[in-house]
Amino acid sequence: MIKKYVNQMKLSLTVVAGILMVIQIYMAFYYAPTEKFMGHIQRIMYFHVPSAFVAFAAFGIVFAAGLMYLYTKNKKWDYLALSSAEIGVVFTTFVLISGSLWARPVWNAWWVWDDPRLVTSLIMWFIYVAYLMIRTSVQGEERYRKFSAIFGIIGFIDVPLVYFSVKWWRTIHPKVIDKQGVHMPPEMAQTLFFSIFAFLFLFVTLLLYRYVLEDQREKIKELKK
Repeated sequence: MIKKYVNQMKLSLTVVAGILMVIQIYMAFYYAPTEKFMGHIQRIMYFHVPSAFVAFAAFGIVFAAGLMYLYTKNKKWDYLALSSAEIGVVFTTFVLISGSLWARPVWNAWWVWDDPRLVTSLIMWFIYVAYLMIRTSVQGEERYRKFSAIFGIIGFIDVPLVYFSVKWWRTIHPKVIDKQGVHMPPEMAQTLFFSIFAFLFLFVTLLLYRYVLEDQREKIKELKK
């Protein structure tokens, strides 16, 4: 009964996520106007920024699931943390790559080492790659679950640093949203906010698939013992 319900949920989420992503692509390339100074390269923003929000959400779940695992010792929280961390690393990788592609024609550089947001984002990527490596390098099932949970909790410190870096330090990243409001045409703002929503919905869908896969993998492992 539960398996049937989960499969129905996966199918429903997949269909809705697919529809949202089609709409998002249409809005990013056709609905949103071309930026006056950057041109079409600015459209990367509608994929770059939402991917960053997915990464923040994913690593937030790693943090919360890690706390819950340490408190309850329930393995399912660890499954959730692992699943979310893997997706977060994928989207962070896309953030770094898309950011470089956007920066090259605009800043005339692939990377700027003295920009706080770029550096903290790269550190975030390394932290969660290390989180995944810990799970394969530490001996003992209970030990690697515990160590990775602690590491995921501590590593989350960098996430707010990435988010607030443009507010706390000098950076070449544009501040399109601040206390004064949204500094872009309405069509651009609508496209950006819809893109963030669509990407987060896609993340939830991917997370469910990855969590179910991890749960099944662990059940098979238990049967082989």
